[in-house]
Amino acid sequence: MLKQAIHNEPAPDFSYLNHIGEKQEFGELKNKWIILYFYPKDNTSGCTLEAVDFTCRVNQFIEQDAIILGVSPDSQKSHENFINKHSLGIELISDPNHSILEAYGCWGKKKLYGKEYFGVIRSTFIINPNRVIAAEWRNVKVKNHVQEVYNKLLELKTTENDPKRKD
Repeated sequence: MLKQAIHNEPAPDFSYLNHIGEKQEFGELKNKWIILYFYPKDNTSGCTLEAVDFTCRVNQFIEQDAIILGVSPDSQKSHENFINKHSLGIELISDPNHSILEAYGCWGKKKLYGKEYFGVIRSTFIINPNRVIAAEWRNVKVKNHVQEVYNKLLELKTTENDPKRKD
């Protein structure tokens, strides 16, 4: 069992399959800021809007040495189709067993129309190059979220590079 993610603590490490089925190690993503976001399901309205918004800003994130990784329980094939259908420019991770979702506290009880069920808690994390969780959002509302994440990334990078900053 992975340790659950907590703000200002090391980000849980994990292995994953990307959307083309390649096995990767989260810990091998060095010297980059990572925008790790969790979403419920490919090709649903909110999830599509969020993925398209991240894609529209992907070059701005790259200019800030950041990469964007989206995680959902959908299959690798579903991710591949989702990327192709919407011309997405971000990497999607398949987590059908919920191990990454659970490690980051993004799999839990939800309620809809009075019924409880388990599902993805839409969340986003900014992880700094030292693999520490620098910012987090839980129960994300999609509208304007990508802009908020980008602004926070700029703020964190400014603070981290401030020579007057005391550690």
